[in-house]
Formats: sequence, C-alpha cells, structure tokens
Amino acid sequence: MSRKSGFRKLGLLCIAGMAALSIVACGGKGGSADNLIVVEDEVKREVNLFSPMEKTEADVENVARSAADKTIMLAEERLGVSVQYVTYTAEDYQDKTYDDAALDRARSDMDDIYLLNPDTIRTLAEEGKLQDLSGLDCAKNLRDVVKAANVVDGKLVAIPQEVVAYGLFINKEMFDKYHLSLPETPDDFLECCRVFQENGIETPVGANRWWLETFVLAQAYADLYNGGNTEAEIAALNSGESKYSDYMRPGFEFLQELIDKGYVDAEKAYVSEAIEGEGEDFLAQKTPIVMAYWGAANTETAYGNPDFEMLVIGFPSSRGQMPVMPMTGFGIGINAEHGEDARAVLDVILSDEALQIYAETNRVISPSKNVEVECIPALKPLNDRIQDNIYVLGANAGMNVEQWGNTCLIVRDLLNGATVDECMEKFDQLQEEAMKK
Repeated sequence: MSRKSGFRKLGLLCIAGMAALSIVACGGKGGSADNLIVVEDEVKREVNLFSPMEKTEADVENVARSAADKTIMLAEERLGVSVQYVTYTAEDYQDKTYDDAALDRARSDMDDIYLLNPDTIRTLAEEGKLQDLSGLDCAKNLRDVVKAANVVDGKLVAIPQEVVAYGLFINKEMFDKYHLSLPETPDDFLECCRVFQENGIETPVGANRWWLETFVLAQAYADLYNGGNTEAEIAALNSGESKYSDYMRPGFEFLQELIDKGYVDAEKAYVSEAIEGEGEDFLAQKTPIVMAYWGAANTETAYGNPDFEMLVIGFPSSRGQMPVMPMTGFGIGINAEHGEDARAVLDVILSDEALQIYAETNRVISPSKNVEVECIPALKPLNDRIQDNIYVLGANAGMNVEQWGNTCLIVRDLLNGATVDECMEKFDQLQEEAMKK
C-alpha cells in the first residue's frame, strides 16, 4: 500500500483529530463558574462557539489558538457574522472537566457550535443532541476514515480541523547517553525504564490523569486494527463472542508493572493536568519520556521548543511503535439558536481553503484528502507509521462500548489503587450493558 493511501482503511473504522486546542478527555467532579470565559460582541448576527482555552504563559504565542482564529476570521469576513467564544478550562483535578461542561451546555442548548471529545460526541449523538453535518460542502472533501469516524447512528455528527495522533515524546539525547534504542515492544520499554532508573532517573515516565490510556489502547488493539481481520473482530466484540477485557488486560498489566516498579508515579499522575504535570520535568531533562498529541510538538505552549533533540514515536506494542488516534471535532447543537449561520461557519472553517491555512500554521495532518503539509522532523517517526497505514484507533463508533473515555476512567481507577481484575470487571460490565441496549 502506498504512503498516499495511508488513511484508506475499512469504511466502518473511526478516526478523527484532536482539533488543535488541547482538550482534556473523560469525566470529573465538581466545577466552578470562575473557569468560564465569555467573549462578548455587540454584533447582532452571531454564532456562539464553545471550546477549551489552552493555558498559556505570558509572551508565548499559542499557535493552536491562532490557527483556529485565522479560520474563524475567514468565516466572519465571508459571512458577515460574529463568532463569540465561550471557553472553559479546568483549573485542577477537582474542577468540572471540559467534557462535563460541554455536556451540560449542549444538553441545555446553550451554544451553537461545540468542540467535542470522542466520548462526548458519542454521548450527545446517541441522545440526539447533534445535527447531521453530512450535507455541508466541506464534508465532500473529508478523508473516508474521518467521515466514518464521526458517523453515529448513520449521521455525520462532528468534523475536526485536524487528524491527530498520540505518541511518546522522547528525549533522544538521554536515550543516546545510555546507549538505548528507541523501544518497539512493551519489554523494550520496560528495559529502557530500568536503565534510566538505575542511572538515577527516579521516574522515567512523566504521566498525567488523562493520557495513560494510550499505552493500553496501543497494546489492546494493535492486532485488531493491523491484522487484516478488523471487521470480524469488532463484530465478535459487539456480539459478546469476544470480551473487551481480554483485549485490555495486557495493557493494564503493563501499566501496573510500570507503577509497581516506580517508572510511573501513580499518585502524581492521578491529580496532574495534561502537560502541566509532567511538562516541566521533561523540558528540564529530568524525565526522558512523556506522552502527548501531535500538535504538542509544534507549539511553544507545550513541547515545541525543547533544548534537546526530541522525537515522537508510537507506543510499544506487539507490532512495534504504534500511534493512537482518537476522534474529536466540531458539532452543532440540534436546537442551535443560530443553526443556519452555525452551519455556514463550519462550512467555511472546514473548507479546503481554511484547512490549508490551519494545517500550514499548525503543521498537522488535515482531515481533507486535498490538503497535505510536511511535518516537522521530530514528528517524522510517528508520521511514517501513519503513512504506512499502521495505527490504532482510540475511538470507534462501530464498537458498542465507547473506548476513549471509558478506558481513561478505568485507568484512573488503576492509578487510584484498583486491581487489574477489578478494572477488567468494569469492562465486562460495560460490555454487558451495551449488549442490553
């Protein structure tokens, strides 16, 4: 299969992008109105857009936000509308998460357009809270797998501005210092961690409360998505012939071993926000390995300007380094007050013209089959795997158990002291509940 056809997988598979703005995934507790920011505008013809606001340091350009803003401005100028941002970012692990805030607002028809995570997309779509976007002109240009990724109950309910892969961010210089090859398998990874720890690096893996599920998903579904029998395996899972817990167990046992050996600090990870919890140590070269999404390699608010050689590789699996690709995107509320204008805005910001601007600014994989942008050198190892059609999907609407959010939450149970067996029981419960629907 050629590299140009790298995104052509089974039509039933689901994949889409992280959509630029560093969304946090899955559920949480509490909440505060202090986190909510509304940018007012006096223009009468308006569209309300709910999205996360990535935290930034003073005098540091937020490339992800500026890329999105460029496309929004294009829509405003072309359509004569004003797009008002309503934004929310959780301040710490006790706050209501962005996902919870998005669910509350969408269920109450508070906004027109929502930037949503995979589990939230599925929940709102199944509740009938999102419009079908398949009639938009921009939908005609989407990669086939991107369209399939966001189809729930036969409706295209969300469209991303980028297709994002998660990977391991590696300090190549620290690996070279200890004569370590980049890990391909789980055993390779454990050996690297052992060497680092024996040489005084107390916690080799920097982790947060959101993204450790990427290790699990890579190991769970490496064969399912790359073994040539995807449709049959998913059908067996949906029918109950196979168990999700059997797929998940090796990844959870791997994470438990990382915790038991001190390679991951479970207590710190459980309360750490993405990048904030581990980013400082990684950039200071105290931690050689972290996990993050594609766009984090391009922006200075994350890992875009390290003082060392950085590479982004796939997660260890039985089939080597494995990218993990979840599904996010823009959706429009079924009862959006400004629904017609909201659809027009999406048609502009997701057009090939706007996606070219977005992709060139962020240097990301575009959801449009007509837009290609060269990635930065650090991302080449991850990109090579994707272009060779090797990856695992972090979200698949064809599976009757939602993957991204559920796996994240159950991994957090593991971090909080649950046993692997207890975690597997939760997957069994989810499968039983799904089969009753």
